[in-house]
Amino acid sequence: MVTGSEKKGGLTIGARDSRITKSGYFLRANKLDELPQLINVLLGDMSLVGPRPEIRKYVELYSHDQKMVLLVKPGITDWASIEFISENEILGRSSNPEKTYIEEIMPAKIELNKRYIKNRGLGEYFKILWLTTAKLSGG
Repeated sequence: MVTGSEKKGGLTIGARDSRITKSGYFLRANKLDELPQLINVLLGDMSLVGPRPEIRKYVELYSHDQKMVLLVKPGITDWASIEFISENEILGRSSNPEKTYIEEIMPAKIELNKRYIKNRGLGEYFKILWLTTAKLSGG
């Protein structure tokens, strides 16, 4: 990201986000920007599977019921990551990306995370890892 990008908003929107450098596009396109999070997994702060961390601005919009996703260890991948693998493109097509995220994408992601929490187990964990790998491989 370019210097001062946090002042330009929290959403990555489409293929022409002016906040992302050329090398950043490459890293994001190949999901290599997620590799540093493996350090957090090794430190025990994150899991491979669990609700993706959200920026504070959007967490502050959560209802009491939605906040249950904050009670479990965050992860690198989840059902929402699989379902919304092309989120940037969806937001890039929106006339109001912020509104689309808050009113459509964020609630859907939270529901997927709540589903994971309710069905958490070893089988679910490995199913999400498998499907994430398949999606990233083009499957």
